[in-house]
Amino acid sequence: MAGNKYYSGPVTDHFDGKLFFNPDGEEPSGFLNLVRWKLGNGNKAWPDSFPSPFPQAVPEERITGDRLVVTMVGHASFLIQVAGLNILTDPVWDERASPVRFAGPKRVNPPGINMGDLPPIDLVIVTHNHYDHMDLETLWVLQGRDKPRFVTPLGNDDIIRARVEDGRFDVMDWGDRLEVGRGVTLHCEPCHHWSARGLGDRRMALWAAFVIETPAGKIYHIGDTGFHRGINYRAAREKHGGFRLANLPFGAYEPQWFMKAQHQNPDEAVEGMLLCDAAHVAGHHWGTFKLTDEGIEEPVEALHGALDARSLPRDRFRPMRPGEVFEVPAAAS
Repeated sequence: MAGNKYYSGPVTDHFDGKLFFNPDGEEPSGFLNLVRWKLGNGNKAWPDSFPSPFPQAVPEERITGDRLVVTMVGHASFLIQVAGLNILTDPVWDERASPVRFAGPKRVNPPGINMGDLPPIDLVIVTHNHYDHMDLETLWVLQGRDKPRFVTPLGNDDIIRARVEDGRFDVMDWGDRLEVGRGVTLHCEPCHHWSARGLGDRRMALWAAFVIETPAGKIYHIGDTGFHRGINYRAAREKHGGFRLANLPFGAYEPQWFMKAQHQNPDEAVEGMLLCDAAHVAGHHWGTFKLTDEGIEEPVEALHGALDARSLPRDRFRPMRPGEVFEVPAAAS
C-alpha cells in the first residue's frame, strides 16, 4: 500500500500511520454521493458579480495596545491586526479557487484589500490545503513581498514548499503551541474537516483551527469545520476560557446531507459561538466563491434567523463582506 506523500510520523488519536482522521467523526462523502448531489435539482444560481458595499480597505500599518482590528479580504481570508502583529489567514487573492485557471469556483467580488495596500505581513496561517484556503500563487507573492512566517498543520508545508522554497515554516499538530513574539502564542486545535489537493491525496495533510492568544485577548480562527455535535467548541472553551473574537464559517452548507460533516450551517455556527463563549464573531466562508447549492444571500438570512430565535443581537455575529473593517470591542470588565 502506498504511503503518505506529504507526512510521515507516529500513530496518534487522529493519524493512523498513513491518513489523518476526525476522532469519533465522519469521513468525507465518497464519489457516488458526489454524483448524487451534482445530479440533484437543488442548485441555486449566483450572480456573476456580487459587489461589496464596502470600498477596498487601506489598513493601518500596525495596531497596538488593547485594540483588535479584523479586515475582510474575502471567503476565509482575513487580515488580523493585534499586539503589533499583522496576520493573514488562508490568503487567496486569485480569481479562482481551483487547481486550474480556466475552470472552478470564480470569485464574484474583488479582494477587500489590494495586495499593494497590505501592511507588512508578519504571520500567515494556512488552516488546510483545499484550494479556497491554500492558494500557492498568493503565498508565493507574500513570500517575495514580506517573507512572513508561515504556520500550517502537519503535511501542508510540503505542498507549500513546492512553490515557496525559501519560506520560513512552523508546522503544528493538534495540541501544539508556538510562541510568535510580542506576547502572542498560537495554539493548534482540532476541527472536523478533511483535506485534498487532487484525487490521490485525500486526508494526507492535517486540517486545524487556531487560537491566537494575545495581550489584547484570545482569537479563535476556524477556516472550515463541520459542527461535530459541538465537541470541538466545548473543548476550546474548556481549554481557553472563552474568546474576545471567533472567526467562524457559516456558508457552503447545502445540501446538508452531503455537506454537514465538513461545513456547519448558520444555526450550528451560532450554537458554536455560544458553546465556545465568543463575545463577537466575524462570520466568513460565504458570498465570494460558489461552492455549494444555497443562494448567495441565504446564509445571511439564515444567520439572522438563528440569532433572532435565540434573542441574540445581530451585531454579535457579523457576516463580513470584502473591505469591511471590524474594530472588535474590548471584553467587558
